[in-house]
Amino acid sequence: MNTTETFPPHKRERRKQDRPGELLEAALDLFVEKGYAATRVEEVAARAGVSKGTLFLYYPSKEDLFKAVVRASVVEPVAQGAAEIANFQGTTGALLEWMMVQWWHRYGDTKASGISKLIMSEASNFPELAQFYRTEVIEPGHALLRNALQKGINQGEFRAVNVELAMHSFMAPLIFLVMWKHSMGPCCPSHEQIAPEAFISQHAQLLIKGLSRSSD
Repeated sequence: MNTTETFPPHKRERRKQDRPGELLEAALDLFVEKGYAATRVEEVAARAGVSKGTLFLYYPSKEDLFKAVVRASVVEPVAQGAAEIANFQGTTGALLEWMMVQWWHRYGDTKASGISKLIMSEASNFPELAQFYRTEVIEPGHALLRNALQKGINQGEFRAVNVELAMHSFMAPLIFLVMWKHSMGPCCPSHEQIAPEAFISQHAQLLIKGLSRSSD
C-alpha cells in the first residue's frame, strides 16, 4: 500500500507562486488605463494586494515590469502562432487571412492590445522601451508576414511586389482596429461600430485578390 500522501500547496505558498502573475495582471490593467508615464509602481502593488517592496523583489523597476507585461501578453502569443504557421495546410492567401484573424483573436480582442496604443503615443518619450517593443514584438511579427508573402511569390501564387510595402498593407487595418477600439470606438453609437472579423476578412480578401497573379 502506498502511504505517500500528496497535499495541496499551503495557501500562503500558493499565493507566493501566483504573485508574479497577479502583479503582471495589475500592471497590464494600469498601463492600458493610464499609460506608461502616468502609472506608478505603488498603484500596481496596491492593485495586486502587495507592498511596493514586494513588487520590487520580482521586478526591480517599472521598466522591468513593463517588459515582463509585454513578454507575457504579446510576445508569447506571437511565438505560439509562429509554430502553427509553420504547420499550416492551405494556400498562402488562406494563410494570410488566417494570420490576420488569429492576430485579432489572440491580441487585438484582448485588453493587452492597449499596449499598441501606449507605444504609439509614448514612444518618443521612452525610446528605450520603443526599441524593446520593436525588437521583441514588431520585428518577429513582421518577419512572419514577410516570409508568408515571399512564399506566395516564390510559389507563383502572388505577383512579384515590394514585400515590405505589402507587409505594411496587411498590418495597417489591424493597427487601425486596435486604435479604434481604444479611442473612438467606445464613443460611437452602435450603428457606427465595426465588426472586427468581418472587417479583417474583407481587407484580407481585397489584399489577396490584389496580389494574386490571376488579377494581372
